[in-house]
Amino acid sequence: MSAFPRGVRQLLAIGSFSLLAACSILPRSEPVQIYLLPGQTTAASQTAAVSWSLRLNTPQASQALNSTRIAVVPQPNEFSTYAGSSWSDPAPRLLRNHLLKAFQNDGRVPALSSDDANLQADLQLGGELQAFQSEYRNGSVSVVIRLQAQLVDNRQQILASRHFEVIQPVQGTAVPAVVSAFGQASDQLAAQLLQWVLAQGNAQPHL
Repeated sequence: MSAFPRGVRQLLAIGSFSLLAACSILPRSEPVQIYLLPGQTTAASQTAAVSWSLRLNTPQASQALNSTRIAVVPQPNEFSTYAGSSWSDPAPRLLRNHLLKAFQNDGRVPALSSDDANLQADLQLGGELQAFQSEYRNGSVSVVIRLQAQLVDNRQQILASRHFEVIQPVQGTAVPAVVSAFGQASDQLAAQLLQWVLAQGNAQPHL
């Protein structure tokens, strides 16, 4: 014999049916394809290593860019994202990790860290990520990365600042092609930043 009176059993049955019915009409979440940032063609340099240390900080970004969604500008003054697609990390962190790996592969700055560890370093590379998106221009698509980079010392004094912009055409409009172009553009930015940081760091007489 059931432990519940008949009336209670009926209410439980009705409640269970209602819950199942509610679950069946809830909208299903959209499947999301998660992408890593490809690239990393930087080869080890044969030049002697520097003696100073460097910390790569995650660049600042607007709320729209500080997201895992893959950004696209389909027309001027219109910001959107690719449906069903996502980065593995928010764009500023994704780019920082890419740059860190490029510096590690090059090897000329062996004493490297990131703001995750928050270790003290002679120099810090940071700034503002102003664009990390694909853009439609005259019927074609290009990936655009803009970074206002700042190199500061351990007293938080700005030693150098420079604006970087990389535009990489996309071979097609499908998301995998766009992701591939993001990787190529990030590699170009990493190579430019690496040379700039080395030149600025070696120019500091106290390091």
